[in-house]
Formats: sequence, structure tokens, C-alpha cells
Amino acid sequence: MVWDAWGIPSGHAPLPEKIRTLLVQVFGVSGESVTRRDEGNVPLRASALSQAHLTGLSAVVGPECVRTDHRTRLLHAGGKSTPDLLRRRSPDSQDAPDAVVFPGDHDAVLGVLSYCAQHGVAVVPFGGGTSVVGGVDPARDGFEAVVALDLRRLAALTELDEISHTATLGAGLTGPQAEELLAARGFSLGHFPQSFEYASIGGFAATRSSGQASAGYGRFDDMIQRLRVATPSGTMDLGRAPASAAGPDLRELFSGSEGALGVITEVTLRVHPVPETVAYQAWSFPDFATGAAALRTVVQAGAAPTVLRLSDEAETGLNLARVGDIGGAPVAGCLAVTTFEGTAAHVEARSAEASALLAAAGGTALGEQPAREWEHGRFAAPYLRDALLDTGILCETLETATNWSNLADLKAAVTAALTESLRGQGTPPLVMGHISHTYPTGASLYFTIIAKQLDDPITQWHIAKRAVGDAITAAGGTITHHHAVGRDHRPWMSGEIGDLGVRVLRAVKQAVDPAGILNPGKLIP
Repeated sequence: MVWDAWGIPSGHAPLPEKIRTLLVQVFGVSGESVTRRDEGNVPLRASALSQAHLTGLSAVVGPECVRTDHRTRLLHAGGKSTPDLLRRRSPDSQDAPDAVVFPGDHDAVLGVLSYCAQHGVAVVPFGGGTSVVGGVDPARDGFEAVVALDLRRLAALTELDEISHTATLGAGLTGPQAEELLAARGFSLGHFPQSFEYASIGGFAATRSSGQASAGYGRFDDMIQRLRVATPSGTMDLGRAPASAAGPDLRELFSGSEGALGVITEVTLRVHPVPETVAYQAWSFPDFATGAAALRTVVQAGAAPTVLRLSDEAETGLNLARVGDIGGAPVAGCLAVTTFEGTAAHVEARSAEASALLAAAGGTALGEQPAREWEHGRFAAPYLRDALLDTGILCETLETATNWSNLADLKAAVTAALTESLRGQGTPPLVMGHISHTYPTGASLYFTIIAKQLDDPITQWHIAKRAVGDAITAAGGTITHHHAVGRDHRPWMSGEIGDLGVRVLRAVKQAVDPAGILNPGKLIP
């Protein structure tokens, strides 16, 4: 990906004139886009890694796999959150890892961790670099130097069990690479988060990722059967069967550990045959409460589609401002999208059952075109975020989850906290939301926030983030549903798991990483 934005250069485009005009009218910005710097002109913090350490690491992975050049360090300088990108747009010197190491297999990862633990060098595991919570920031936290451990060379499909429907994948595979390898054998993982194009298999596991088809295939952690993890204390091979009563499931401990407890090098996952057919249907609901109740009815009846999502009134309205009446059909209220995958018979039966429930709950069928249009543009939203940042608009996202009975109160609390905080800074926001992941007992809420940037937009967002994080905790939501903890959500972890829970995590950290070199400053308070 490019160093100061999401994705690749060809994905970026100027804002549509309709949106640019709307921004000028609503937020009072000029509508002009800034000119971004050439990466060669970006000053980096000087590398603190000694020649002795470079020689030592080169002995483990080979000299060609230890890099300190400007471009490689810059491309590993952190993730892709709005604060990340705002920092990169500043003229200040950029923090970056002191070197980037590219191990070729599990044993090489072990060797790097052993060397760094012995010599007090921090290690940040790096997959696709798509974190939006500071999860791959090159934090030193008292260590003399930090290296990024890039896992891209661990990129193979090593086993496919066509009888059991499991596949063993290297942690460095990106989403598209994994799908291509599986599709050649007639299978699919079906995990398509918004980061899909660039994020890695190891990153999905390390952050408990949830893809857009989670209603049909589950979260990524639901798919995991086996994990291989390298730690400074040795290797952990976890998971012998689909389920076991042999004590606490340690796979759960390392899934979501964000590289702070170990480096996931290989994952065995549940896969499924490539769907025979896919059906699409969009729905309109008069308001968000009606739509949410309809989604709950479908999920609790066991009739959930593969994809099931609902935009609130504000998000539906902005989508219409971007593309006009969706599919040629006017949409009032809230837009819902459903897709169904599987055999023709399965899709026909499931779509008929879900459609009957949605209609009975107040939905109006809009046909397939709006759902197809959503799927076509599902990976483009981060590019729009970058264009907004270039135009002087602060644009960021956050997510949470709660039980159905608390959903409306949590949504109201989050919206109020964001609105009051940003309005109090003189920049009243537009707050939009949607449900994208559902469960029998509850659902996630995903918010997009747009406001005019202040002279110090990082501080502007930090104030709003603190207010909304406190509001989420007070309202009974989780501080993160699928973005993970990283650095940004770490202040709320004690409230999430309690002081005893924090002590448990610290005890595990001491057992597997006694020198504390793994991803310091992330996850564990």
C-alpha cells in the first residue's frame, strides 16, 4: 500500500463534485485538496539498531532479509487509522522501525524472537499493515530499538483436507492470495472484511477479525481449528480437533492476542466449497429501530443470510447523495442488504424464509440491484476517507457491540458523545451508523464520523475518542467488536476485563515473553 493513505494509487480518485459541493455547504471547507508529499522527502527517525544487531539478525534470516532502507522503513511505520494518516501528512519526522526483518519460515521467526529477547530489541509482528487502532505502531517502550517482523514470506497453502473441509495457510498470505489458492481447489474461506484486499491470515487471527459475510460463515476466530505460534519461550501448536474438553482452549488465548503474546505463523481453518450460486436482495425500513428488530427476528429464527446489514437514516442518506436513488428505486428511511450463498436449493429456501420474515417485520423489498451495488463498492470506503482528509474533513470510524435489548441505548450514547464532543470543539459532526454483524443475542454497531478538521485534527479526534470510549463503557458496550485493541483501545481494557483479568494477561505475557519484547504498548494495560 502507499505510505500515507489506504490501498494503491489506482484506487484513489478526486471526490465527486456532488460530494465536494455538499462538504463546502455543510462544513464550510474550501473544497480544495491538499498536495501530498513524495515519500522520498519524508524525514524518518534515525535507525537506532547497531551494526552488531544487524549482523546478528542477518545470521538468522539472511542479509537480504534485513532491510533498513528509507522506503521499507516508511512502509512499516504504522497502520491506517485516521490519526496514523494525519501524522504522516505532518511535516515532522516520522517514527519508523529501525529495521524490517523478513523471516521465511516458522523456525526463522523463532530465531528472530530468540535473538531480540536476548539483546533487548522490541519486535512488532507485521502482516498487511491495515490496523486502525495503532496495533502495528513501532513502539519502543523503553527498548533501545524496534524491528518490524514482516511475515509476507510465510505465504503458502500447505494442506487442504477436502474431506474435513479444512485448510492450513501461512500467516503471511493476504486475503486475495488465500482465496486464489483455495479457489483453485474449489474452496473458499468466505472471510471478507473491509481490509480484505491487503490484510493477512495471521492478522485476521491475531485481531479476531469479522468479515462482511459473518452472518453466514462466522467470525474468523470461529473458523480456526489449529494455530502454530512462535514465542520467545518456544513454539505452541494448539488445536487437535474441532472441539476438545482438554482444559481451557488456548487457541482462544492467542486468537486476539495482537502479537503481544506470540507470532502466529500458521493457521488451520474451516473452509467451504465455492458457492454454487449467490442471490441478492435489498430492503427498505421506515426507521432504524424497525430495521434492527427485523434483523433480530431473522437471526433468532435461524434464517440469517450470508450477509446481513442495515444502515441508519444518516448513512442511507449519504449513500444516496453519492450515487442517487439506489438501483433506480427511491429509498426512504433505512437501507438493508442481504445476500445468500450456497447450492441453488439452499439459497432458494433460505432467501424465501428470510424474505418472509423481513417483510412481516415491516421491510419493503427493493430488488437485487442495491445489494449488488453495495458489494461492488464494499472495499472502496477507505479511499473515500482519504479523499475527505485531503479536503480538510476529519473522517474516522469506530465500532462496538452489545445485546439486542441494549442496542438502541448504546447507539444513542455513542452518537451523543461524538456529537457533543466535536460540537464543543466548534466542529459539529455528521454521525452515521450501521449494523454489519449479527448474533442471536446481539449485534455490532459501526459508526462513521465526519467533521471539519481543526488546525490540530489529531488532538481533535483524541478528545472525541476519549469521550466516546468512556460512553461505550458506561453504556455496556464492548470497546471493540472487530478492530482489536492495539494502542488506541488499551486505556479501556481494565474496564473491559477487570483488574484480575489484566493480571491474568500479564501472567501469560511473563510466561511466553519474559523479556517483554513482543509488540510493547499494545493490548495489555
